Amino acid sequence: MIRVLLADDQPLIRAGFKALLELTDDIAVVGEAGDGAQAVELSRRLLPDVALLDVRMPLLDGIQATRRIGADPELDGVRVVILTNYALDEYVFAALRAGASGFLLKDIEPGDLLQSVRVAARGDALLSPSVTRRLIEEYVSTPPRPAPVPGSERLTGREREIVSLVGRGMSNEEIAAHLVISEATAKTHVSRSMSKLGVRDRAQLVVFAYESGLVIPGGQP
Repeated sequence: MIRVLLADDQPLIRAGFKALLELTDDIAVVGEAGDGAQAVELSRRLLPDVALLDVRMPLLDGIQATRRIGADPELDGVRVVILTNYALDEYVFAALRAGASGFLLKDIEPGDLLQSVRVAARGDALLSPSVTRRLIEEYVSTPPRPAPVPGSERLTGREREIVSLVGRGMSNEEIAAHLVISEATAKTHVSRSMSKLGVRDRAQLVVFAYESGLVIPGGQP
């Protein structure tokens, strides 16, 4: 059973998401929060598998709440997914940097929402290639100055190449085709890179790719 925490300051939206999620046999909404502070508190008390947080909430917004959840070692198993009304929300990249595993649009199709919760619960990132590229290109035109990142020196040349392709929004299948390697090999390189860098999922690998300068916003693949 996948345990989900819903956090949104609009009760009707929470009710709609809850009704949809609980139509399935493998997902249960274990808590609801109306603001970011309550979301953090309930995350600590309930230890959900997935926390769906609205990006704009009172007291603490979704980014601040994500940062607090990500900084708590006892909440390491909680996957945060940001909910937004906007396809290109200027807050989303900041949320990923704060530790979110991805984001969903509130007009997502019902079936896609259910699948996304399952993907997040597995520890995978909710970043489709097209959304990743659009998000980064639009809102990271002036990223932080690239600086050495602990662990980056342990990446091999091929792993650096793999990480840069992940940063450009490529799936394992697309990376395999681009480099003419098997999908299993691409997946292995991605997993090893995450382990060396100490990042917990693909979303954090995307953030690393940009902040380290492996990918330059606006650059060509």
